[in-house]
Amino acid sequence: MNTEQEHQRHRTTTHLTTPLTADLLRGFLDLETTPHGLLPHRLPAWARRQIPDGLLAMAEAQPSGVRLVFRTRATTVELDTLPTKRAYRGFPPPPDGVYDLLVDGRLTAQATVAGGNLRTVTDLATQTAELSEGPPGTARFTGLPPYDKQVEIWLPHTETTELIALRTDAPVQAAPDSGRRVWLHHGSSISHGSNAAHPSAIWPALAAARGHVELINLGFGGGALLDPFTARAIRDTPADLISVKIGINIVNADVMRLRAFTPAVHGFLDTIREGHPAVPLLVVSPILCPVHEDTPGPLAPDFSTGALRFRATGDPAERAAGRLTLQVIRAELARIVEQRAAEDPYLHYLDGRELYGEQDYAELPLPDGLHPDPATHRRIGENFARLAFTAGAPFSPSPTTS
Repeated sequence: MNTEQEHQRHRTTTHLTTPLTADLLRGFLDLETTPHGLLPHRLPAWARRQIPDGLLAMAEAQPSGVRLVFRTRATTVELDTLPTKRAYRGFPPPPDGVYDLLVDGRLTAQATVAGGNLRTVTDLATQTAELSEGPPGTARFTGLPPYDKQVEIWLPHTETTELIALRTDAPVQAAPDSGRRVWLHHGSSISHGSNAAHPSAIWPALAAARGHVELINLGFGGGALLDPFTARAIRDTPADLISVKIGINIVNADVMRLRAFTPAVHGFLDTIREGHPAVPLLVVSPILCPVHEDTPGPLAPDFSTGALRFRATGDPAERAAGRLTLQVIRAELARIVEQRAAEDPYLHYLDGRELYGEQDYAELPLPDGLHPDPATHRRIGENFARLAFTAGAPFSPSPTTS
């Protein structure tokens, strides 16, 4: 009997299979049934039908912040999945996405799933891609403590993950409601987790852990563009706290001028307020990004150094004509929030440079000129938790909040 046959026999004779259902998952807005199993989405089906490009369609299907949560005495947990990974033509394939297993809130084990589908981007500008199909695989965790515990499996934030089967060597029960407040956050690739080392170490996850809240992460790589369908998805999603990080994608995609930006922000906030009139709502401007501080987009990849970096291609002189930069956006967001806050006491503003500014950049420069590295994700998460979740801050717990 070969190793795989022995492994299959071990599964069959000693492991219980638990149906994968919505009550075992957190951090998603929709579950799609596929020929293989369940595919978590971070936008609802009606919103997905309005997505105009493949980049956002891919980003929302990558389960950043999505996790399985259950109670069990199991010492072995196996999760069968079919990953879809993204590569770029001419570059080495990416490392396999990481699955983080937490026991009672502490990172205890990690696994990867080899194989799966591979989506190779053939044109960076259009995100045209070719799909090569591959087999499913198993994330396997062993040696877990034998007592009753809460287990979380954070799915890879960098690859689409179809959930096929959950097996354990002891029964599984859905975890009860934690009673914690639900924090819904929307942002760009930085919030999505670009360049973070593993899924529970993206900055929103780190901030959520410090703030003792349940995270719904609507950070979409390249997709924070004030889309009306995203605002309506936020409006319709139950949440106790909401933050929207606005700006970097507006500039680097060069999608609008100041004349369009201002009413788009008002419309985005108006839509959210339709469903959440009294929920604390924090508007966060961009972190420091020197390439776009005073230079408009669009952004372009730069391989002149032999490694991928990004540069702004706009003309700073065109700011007078309404071309957007990060400096312009921060000033306008601050003005908009100040104006609206006169009638909306639950609306707040946070300058993104308080999360990552000049001193942070000197210590922890952005490796590609745009995205933070793992240490910077940690810095941003710590700063957000301090500025948002502590006493007197916009998301400060009430005296009755546990």
